[in-house]
Amino acid sequence: MTDARLRRGRGSLAVSFFVQGVTFALLVTRIPAIQDQYGISDGLLPAFLAAVPILAGVASVMTEKVVARVGPAVVLRWAQPFVLLSLLAVGVGSELWHAAVALGLFGLAVGALDASMNMLGVSLQRAYGRSIMLGFHASYSLGGIAGASLAWVGAHWHLSLFASYLPVVAVLLPLAFVGSRWYVAGGEGAGDPVEAEESRGSGVAFKLLMPLCLVMTFAYIGDSTVSNWSAKYLQDVLGSSEELATVPYNAYMVTTLLGRAVGDFGVRRLGATAVVRAGAVLAALGFAVVAVSPGAWAGIAGFTVLGLGLSVIVPQTFAAAGRLFPGASDAAVARLNVFNYVGFLIGSPLVGALGDTWSYRGAMLVPMVLVLVTVVYATSFGPRAARYGGGHERPRTVDVG
Repeated sequence: MTDARLRRGRGSLAVSFFVQGVTFALLVTRIPAIQDQYGISDGLLPAFLAAVPILAGVASVMTEKVVARVGPAVVLRWAQPFVLLSLLAVGVGSELWHAAVALGLFGLAVGALDASMNMLGVSLQRAYGRSIMLGFHASYSLGGIAGASLAWVGAHWHLSLFASYLPVVAVLLPLAFVGSRWYVAGGEGAGDPVEAEESRGSGVAFKLLMPLCLVMTFAYIGDSTVSNWSAKYLQDVLGSSEELATVPYNAYMVTTLLGRAVGDFGVRRLGATAVVRAGAVLAALGFAVVAVSPGAWAGIAGFTVLGLGLSVIVPQTFAAAGRLFPGASDAAVARLNVFNYVGFLIGSPLVGALGDTWSYRGAMLVPMVLVLVTVVYATSFGPRAARYGGGHERPRTVDVG
Protein backbone atom coordinates (compact mmCIF):
# COMPACT_ATOMS: atom_id res chain seq x y z
CA MET A 1 0.00 0.00 0.00
CA THR A 2 1.48 3.36 -1.01
CA ASP A 3 2.30 6.14 1.43
CA ALA A 4 0.01 8.56 -0.41
CA ARG A 5 -2.94 6.19 -0.18
CA LEU A 6 -2.43 5.78 3.58
CA ARG A 7 -2.21 9.53 4.09
CA ARG A 8 -5.42 10.09 2.12
CA GLY A 9 -7.12 7.32 4.07
CA ARG A 10 -6.02 8.85 7.36
CA GLY A 11 -7.22 12.32 6.35
CA SER A 12 -10.59 11.14 5.07
CA LEU A 13 -11.19 9.08 8.22
CA ALA A 14 -10.35 12.09 10.39
CA VAL A 15 -12.98 14.05 8.46
CA SER A 16 -15.49 11.26 9.13
CA PHE A 17 -14.79 11.41 12.86
CA PHE A 18 -15.22 15.20 12.77
CA VAL A 19 -18.53 14.96 10.91
CA GLN A 20 -19.85 12.44 13.42
CA GLY A 21 -18.77 14.66 16.32
CA VAL A 22 -20.76 17.56 14.87
CA THR A 23 -23.79 15.38 14.15
CA PHE A 24 -24.00 13.73 17.56
CA ALA A 25 -23.53 17.02 19.41
CA LEU A 26 -26.34 18.61 17.40
CA LEU A 27 -28.65 15.83 18.54
CA VAL A 28 -27.81 15.58 22.24
CA THR A 29 -27.51 19.33 22.91
CA ARG A 30 -30.98 20.00 21.45
CA ILE A 31 -32.82 17.33 23.45
CA PRO A 32 -34.99 19.94 25.25
CA ALA A 33 -36.04 21.34 21.86
CA ILE A 34 -36.78 17.83 20.54
CA GLN A 35 -38.89 17.17 23.63
CA ASP A 36 -40.86 20.39 23.08
CA GLN A 37 -41.36 19.87 19.34
CA TYR A 38 -42.84 16.40 19.78
CA GLY A 39 -44.54 16.89 23.14
CA ILE A 40 -42.53 14.10 24.77
CA SER A 41 -43.34 13.94 28.48
CA ASP A 42 -40.62 13.85 31.15
CA GLY A 43 -41.66 10.30 31.99
CA LEU A 44 -41.41 9.13 28.38
CA LEU A 45 -38.19 10.97 27.50
CA PRO A 46 -35.81 8.45 29.15
CA ALA A 47 -37.33 5.65 27.05
CA PHE A 48 -36.71 7.61 23.86
CA LEU A 49 -33.15 8.42 24.90
CA ALA A 50 -32.41 4.84 25.95
CA ALA A 51 -33.66 3.48 22.62
CA VAL A 52 -30.85 5.19 20.71
CA PRO A 53 -27.89 3.43 22.42
CA ILE A 54 -29.79 0.13 22.61
CA LEU A 55 -30.40 0.12 18.86
CA ALA A 56 -26.83 1.33 18.28
CA GLY A 57 -25.55 -1.68 20.22
CA VAL A 58 -27.68 -4.02 18.10
CA ALA A 59 -26.37 -2.41 14.92
CA SER A 60 -22.78 -2.70 16.14
CA VAL A 61 -23.20 -6.46 16.55
CA MET A 62 -24.79 -6.70 13.10
CA THR A 63 -21.94 -4.67 11.61
CA GLU A 64 -19.48 -7.41 12.52
CA LYS A 65 -21.32 -9.74 10.12
CA VAL A 66 -21.67 -7.17 7.36
CA VAL A 67 -18.03 -6.07 7.29
CA ALA A 68 -16.96 -9.69 6.97
CA ARG A 69 -18.57 -9.57 3.52
CA VAL A 70 -18.08 -6.01 2.27
CA GLY A 71 -15.45 -4.44 4.55
CA PRO A 72 -15.73 -1.53 7.00
CA ALA A 73 -15.07 1.15 4.38
CA VAL A 74 -18.26 0.28 2.51
CA VAL A 75 -20.32 0.24 5.72
CA LEU A 76 -18.97 3.64 6.78
CA ARG A 77 -19.48 5.11 3.30
CA TRP A 78 -23.24 4.48 3.57
CA ALA A 79 -23.77 4.74 7.34
CA GLN A 80 -22.52 8.30 7.67
CA PRO A 81 -24.93 9.87 5.16
CA PHE A 82 -27.72 7.84 6.76
CA VAL A 83 -26.87 9.29 10.18
CA LEU A 84 -26.98 12.82 8.75
CA LEU A 85 -30.33 12.23 7.04
CA SER A 86 -31.71 10.69 10.25
CA LEU A 87 -30.68 13.84 12.13
CA LEU A 88 -32.55 15.92 9.58
CA ALA A 89 -35.57 13.63 9.97
CA VAL A 90 -35.56 14.35 13.71
CA GLY A 91 -36.06 18.03 12.89
CA VAL A 92 -38.85 17.50 10.36
CA GLY A 93 -41.63 15.66 12.17
CA SER A 94 -44.37 16.69 14.56
CA GLU A 95 -45.99 13.46 15.75
CA LEU A 96 -44.64 11.23 18.51
CA TRP A 97 -44.20 8.30 16.15
CA HIS A 98 -42.15 10.52 13.83
CA ALA A 99 -39.67 11.06 16.65
CA ALA A 100 -39.62 7.35 17.47
CA VAL A 101 -38.85 6.36 13.87
CA ALA A 102 -36.24 9.10 13.32
CA LEU A 103 -34.40 8.41 16.58
CA GLY A 104 -34.58 4.66 15.96
CA LEU A 105 -33.01 5.04 12.53
CA PHE A 106 -30.41 7.38 14.01
CA GLY A 107 -29.48 4.78 16.63
CA LEU A 108 -29.12 1.96 14.11
CA ALA A 109 -27.01 4.09 11.79
CA VAL A 110 -24.80 5.36 14.61
CA GLY A 111 -24.03 1.82 15.75
CA ALA A 112 -22.84 0.84 12.27
CA LEU A 113 -20.93 4.09 11.89
CA ASP A 114 -19.14 3.96 15.26
CA ALA A 115 -18.06 0.37 14.71
CA SER A 116 -16.85 0.82 11.13
CA MET A 117 -15.02 4.10 11.89
CA ASN A 118 -13.04 2.53 14.69
CA MET A 119 -12.37 -0.61 12.64
CA LEU A 120 -10.73 1.55 9.96
CA GLY A 121 -8.84 3.53 12.60
CA VAL A 122 -7.41 0.37 14.16
CA SER A 123 -6.34 -1.06 10.79
CA LEU A 124 -4.72 2.24 9.75
CA GLN A 125 -2.79 2.38 13.01
CA ARG A 126 -1.45 -1.10 12.27
CA ALA A 127 -0.34 0.03 8.81
CA TYR A 128 1.36 3.13 10.19
CA GLY A 129 3.24 1.12 12.81
CA ARG A 130 2.65 3.73 15.52
CA SER A 131 -0.14 5.28 17.53
CA ILE A 132 -2.50 7.48 15.53
CA MET A 133 -5.84 6.44 17.05
CA LEU A 134 -6.09 9.33 19.49
CA GLY A 135 -5.83 11.78 16.61
CA PHE A 136 -9.03 10.41 15.08
CA HIS A 137 -10.86 10.82 18.36
CA ALA A 138 -9.44 14.33 18.69
CA SER A 139 -11.21 15.10 15.39
CA TYR A 140 -14.41 13.75 16.92
CA SER A 141 -13.99 16.00 19.97
CA LEU A 142 -13.35 19.01 17.74
CA GLY A 143 -16.52 18.18 15.84
CA GLY A 144 -18.40 17.91 19.14
CA ILE A 145 -17.30 21.40 20.14
CA ALA A 146 -18.31 22.74 16.72
CA GLY A 147 -21.68 20.98 16.89
CA ALA A 148 -22.41 22.25 20.39
CA SER A 149 -21.55 25.78 19.25
CA LEU A 150 -23.90 25.47 16.27
CA ALA A 151 -26.61 24.17 18.57
CA TRP A 152 -26.11 27.20 20.83
CA VAL A 153 -26.55 29.48 17.81
CA GLY A 154 -29.79 27.72 16.89
CA ALA A 155 -31.13 27.98 20.43
CA HIS A 156 -30.02 31.60 20.81
CA TRP A 157 -31.81 32.67 17.64
CA HIS A 158 -34.82 30.47 18.44
CA LEU A 159 -34.47 28.52 15.21
CA SER A 160 -36.57 25.43 14.64
CA LEU A 161 -34.76 22.11 14.67
CA PHE A 162 -35.18 21.78 10.92
CA ALA A 163 -33.77 25.26 10.31
CA SER A 164 -30.83 24.45 12.59
CA TYR A 165 -30.07 21.08 11.06
CA LEU A 166 -30.65 21.71 7.35
CA PRO A 167 -27.63 24.00 6.64
CA VAL A 168 -25.30 21.70 8.60
CA VAL A 169 -26.51 18.57 6.80
CA ALA A 170 -26.31 20.39 3.46
CA VAL A 171 -22.61 21.05 4.08
CA LEU A 172 -21.60 17.81 5.79
CA LEU A 173 -23.46 15.36 3.53
CA PRO A 174 -21.45 16.10 0.35
CA LEU A 175 -18.29 16.38 2.47
CA ALA A 176 -18.89 12.87 3.80
CA PHE A 177 -19.61 11.51 0.32
CA VAL A 178 -16.48 13.04 -1.19
CA GLY A 179 -14.29 11.99 1.71
CA SER A 180 -15.52 8.41 1.51
CA ARG A 181 -13.73 8.00 -1.83
CA TRP A 182 -10.42 7.66 0.04
CA TYR A 183 -11.42 5.36 2.91
CA VAL A 184 -8.91 2.56 3.17
CA ALA A 185 -8.52 -0.44 5.45
CA GLY A 186 -4.90 0.12 6.35
CA GLY A 187 -4.42 -3.40 7.67
CA GLU A 188 -4.65 -4.81 4.17
CA GLY A 189 -1.25 -6.23 3.49
CA ALA A 190 0.19 -4.49 6.52
CA GLY A 191 -0.03 -7.16 9.16
CA ASP A 192 2.11 -10.11 10.08
CA PRO A 193 0.74 -12.98 7.90
CA VAL A 194 1.52 -15.73 10.41
CA GLU A 195 0.05 -13.76 13.29
CA ALA A 196 -3.06 -12.86 11.30
CA GLU A 197 -3.66 -16.46 10.26
CA GLU A 198 -3.36 -17.66 13.86
CA SER A 199 -5.85 -15.03 14.97
CA ARG A 200 -8.32 -15.98 12.26
CA GLY A 201 -8.19 -19.53 13.43
CA SER A 202 -8.85 -18.68 17.06
CA GLY A 203 -11.39 -15.89 16.46
CA VAL A 204 -12.15 -13.39 19.20
CA ALA A 205 -11.85 -14.95 22.66
CA PHE A 206 -14.30 -13.06 24.87
CA LYS A 207 -12.25 -13.92 27.95
CA LEU A 208 -9.35 -11.88 26.55
CA LEU A 209 -11.64 -9.09 25.39
CA MET A 210 -13.58 -8.80 28.67
CA PRO A 211 -11.09 -6.53 30.52
CA LEU A 212 -11.27 -4.06 27.64
CA CYS A 213 -15.07 -4.28 27.63
CA LEU A 214 -15.10 -3.35 31.33
CA VAL A 215 -12.70 -0.45 30.74
CA MET A 216 -14.91 0.82 27.90
CA THR A 217 -18.01 0.57 30.11
CA PHE A 218 -16.38 2.40 33.02
CA ALA A 219 -15.05 5.15 30.74
CA TYR A 220 -18.50 5.82 29.29
CA ILE A 221 -20.10 5.76 32.73
CA GLY A 222 -17.71 8.59 33.57
CA ASP A 223 -18.39 10.41 30.31
CA SER A 224 -22.17 10.18 30.63
CA THR A 225 -21.93 11.41 34.23
CA VAL A 226 -20.26 14.60 33.02
CA SER A 227 -22.55 15.15 30.04
CA ASN A 228 -25.78 14.53 31.96
CA TRP A 229 -25.06 15.77 35.48
CA SER A 230 -22.29 18.39 35.45
CA ALA A 231 -24.64 21.36 34.98
CA LYS A 232 -27.13 20.15 37.58
CA TYR A 233 -24.34 19.36 40.04
CA LEU A 234 -22.79 22.80 39.73
CA GLN A 235 -26.11 24.61 40.06
CA ASP A 236 -27.90 22.50 42.68
CA VAL A 237 -25.00 21.23 44.79
CA LEU A 238 -22.34 23.92 44.43
CA GLY A 239 -24.75 26.85 44.15
CA SER A 240 -23.60 28.31 40.84
CA SER A 241 -25.65 30.48 38.50
CA GLU A 242 -27.41 28.94 35.51
CA GLU A 243 -24.89 30.54 33.14
CA LEU A 244 -21.88 29.26 35.09
CA ALA A 245 -23.41 25.78 35.18
CA THR A 246 -22.84 25.49 31.42
CA VAL A 247 -19.08 25.90 31.82
CA PRO A 248 -18.05 22.44 33.17
CA TYR A 249 -19.12 20.49 30.09
CA ASN A 250 -17.45 22.98 27.76
CA ALA A 251 -14.24 22.79 29.82
CA TYR A 252 -14.47 18.99 29.78
CA MET A 253 -14.82 18.97 25.99
CA VAL A 254 -11.85 21.30 25.52
CA THR A 255 -9.51 19.25 27.72
CA THR A 256 -10.75 16.06 26.05
CA LEU A 257 -9.69 17.56 22.73
CA LEU A 258 -6.32 18.65 24.13
CA GLY A 259 -5.65 15.25 25.70
CA ARG A 260 -6.40 13.45 22.46
CA ALA A 261 -4.43 15.92 20.37
CA VAL A 262 -1.20 15.16 22.28
CA GLY A 263 -2.07 11.62 23.40
CA ASP A 264 -0.54 9.79 20.43
CA PHE A 265 2.81 11.41 21.20
CA GLY A 266 2.56 10.19 24.79
CA VAL A 267 1.75 6.65 23.66
CA ARG A 268 4.74 6.62 21.30
CA ARG A 269 7.09 7.79 24.04
CA LEU A 270 5.72 6.00 27.11
CA GLY A 271 3.58 3.14 25.79
CA ALA A 272 -0.17 2.62 25.90
CA THR A 273 -0.21 1.02 29.34
CA ALA A 274 1.45 4.01 31.04
CA VAL A 275 -0.79 6.51 29.25
CA VAL A 276 -3.99 4.63 30.13
CA ARG A 277 -2.94 4.30 33.78
CA ALA A 278 -2.12 8.01 33.98
CA GLY A 279 -5.46 8.85 32.34
CA ALA A 280 -7.39 6.69 34.79
CA VAL A 281 -5.65 8.26 37.80
CA LEU A 282 -6.26 11.77 36.45
CA ALA A 283 -9.93 11.01 35.81
CA ALA A 284 -10.36 9.57 39.32
CA LEU A 285 -8.65 12.66 40.76
CA GLY A 286 -11.08 14.84 38.80
CA PHE A 287 -14.10 13.02 40.23
CA ALA A 288 -12.62 13.28 43.74
CA VAL A 289 -12.17 17.05 43.36
CA VAL A 290 -15.75 17.38 42.12
CA ALA A 291 -17.07 15.34 45.07
CA VAL A 292 -15.35 17.48 47.73
CA SER A 293 -15.50 20.86 45.97
CA PRO A 294 -16.43 23.73 48.30
CA GLY A 295 -17.63 25.91 45.43
CA ALA A 296 -18.37 26.21 41.74
CA TRP A 297 -14.88 27.06 40.49
CA ALA A 298 -13.32 24.12 42.29
CA GLY A 299 -15.98 21.89 40.71
CA ILE A 300 -15.16 23.30 37.27
CA ALA A 301 -11.49 22.51 37.90
CA GLY A 302 -12.42 18.92 38.73
CA PHE A 303 -14.44 18.48 35.54
CA THR A 304 -11.56 20.01 33.57
CA VAL A 305 -9.08 17.46 34.94
CA LEU A 306 -11.65 14.74 34.24
CA GLY A 307 -11.65 15.53 30.53
CA LEU A 308 -7.88 15.28 30.33
CA GLY A 309 -7.91 11.89 32.05
CA LEU A 310 -10.82 10.21 30.25
CA SER A 311 -9.73 11.51 26.85
CA VAL A 312 -7.10 8.82 26.27
CA ILE A 313 -8.93 5.74 27.53
CA VAL A 314 -11.55 5.02 24.86
CA PRO A 315 -9.30 5.42 21.78
CA GLN A 316 -6.61 3.25 23.37
CA THR A 317 -9.20 0.61 24.29
CA PHE A 318 -10.15 0.23 20.62
CA ALA A 319 -6.48 0.14 19.66
CA ALA A 320 -5.76 -2.53 22.29
CA ALA A 321 -8.56 -4.72 20.89
CA GLY A 322 -6.91 -4.52 17.48
CA ARG A 323 -3.57 -5.54 18.96
CA LEU A 324 -5.02 -8.51 20.84
CA PHE A 325 -6.74 -9.87 17.71
CA PRO A 326 -4.70 -8.63 14.72
CA GLY A 327 -6.35 -11.00 12.27
CA ALA A 328 -9.87 -10.45 13.62
CA SER A 329 -9.70 -6.82 14.68
CA ASP A 330 -12.97 -5.87 12.95
CA ALA A 331 -14.91 -8.42 14.99
CA ALA A 332 -13.14 -7.38 18.21
CA VAL A 333 -13.90 -3.69 17.63
CA ALA A 334 -17.56 -4.40 16.80
CA ARG A 335 -18.05 -6.36 20.03
CA LEU A 336 -16.11 -3.88 22.13
CA ASN A 337 -18.12 -0.99 20.69
CA VAL A 338 -21.30 -2.43 22.25
CA PHE A 339 -19.92 -1.60 25.70
CA ASN A 340 -19.70 2.05 24.71
CA TYR A 341 -23.52 2.02 24.76
CA VAL A 342 -23.69 -0.14 27.89
CA GLY A 343 -21.73 2.48 29.81
CA PHE A 344 -23.87 5.27 28.39
CA LEU A 345 -27.05 3.46 29.45
CA ILE A 346 -25.80 2.73 32.97
CA GLY A 347 -24.03 5.97 33.82
CA SER A 348 -26.74 8.60 33.89
CA PRO A 349 -29.47 6.55 35.66
CA LEU A 350 -26.92 5.25 38.19
CA VAL A 351 -25.74 8.70 39.23
CA GLY A 352 -29.29 10.03 39.25
CA ALA A 353 -30.58 7.22 41.47
CA LEU A 354 -27.67 7.57 43.90
CA GLY A 355 -28.08 11.33 43.96
CA ASP A 356 -31.78 11.11 44.78
CA THR A 357 -31.48 8.39 47.42
CA TRP A 358 -28.11 9.34 48.92
CA SER A 359 -26.29 12.50 47.77
CA TYR A 360 -24.88 13.81 44.52
CA ARG A 361 -21.48 14.30 46.14
CA GLY A 362 -21.47 10.64 47.12
CA ALA A 363 -22.72 9.65 43.67
CA MET A 364 -19.60 11.18 42.10
CA LEU A 365 -17.45 8.71 44.02
CA VAL A 366 -18.95 5.73 42.16
CA PRO A 367 -17.63 6.62 38.68
CA MET A 368 -14.40 7.64 40.43
CA VAL A 369 -13.92 4.12 41.79
CA LEU A 370 -14.98 2.48 38.51
CA VAL A 371 -12.58 4.48 36.37
CA LEU A 372 -9.80 3.79 38.88
CA VAL A 373 -10.33 0.06 38.30
CA THR A 374 -8.89 0.71 34.83
CA VAL A 375 -5.45 0.89 36.49
CA VAL A 376 -5.80 -2.81 37.34
CA TYR A 377 -6.74 -3.73 33.78
CA ALA A 378 -4.08 -1.51 32.15
CA THR A 379 -1.89 -4.54 31.48
CA SER A 380 -4.44 -5.53 28.80
CA PHE A 381 -3.18 -2.57 26.78
CA GLY A 382 0.42 -3.72 26.76
CA PRO A 383 1.15 -7.23 25.40
CA ARG A 384 1.41 -6.08 21.79
CA ALA A 385 1.74 -2.34 22.41
CA ALA A 386 5.41 -2.25 21.51
CA ARG A 387 4.55 -3.16 17.92
CA TYR A 388 2.59 0.00 17.13
CA GLY A 389 1.96 1.92 20.31
CA GLY A 390 4.93 2.08 22.63
CA GLY A 391 8.25 3.78 22.45
CA HIS A 392 10.11 0.81 20.92
CA GLU A 393 7.66 -0.35 18.28
CA ARG A 394 8.68 -2.20 15.17
CA PRO A 395 7.05 -0.34 12.25
CA ARG A 396 5.06 -2.49 9.84
CA THR A 397 5.36 0.02 7.03
CA VAL A 398 7.51 3.01 6.24
CA ASP A 399 6.76 6.23 8.11
CA VAL A 400 4.08 8.12 6.16
CA GLY A 401 3.84 11.19 8.38
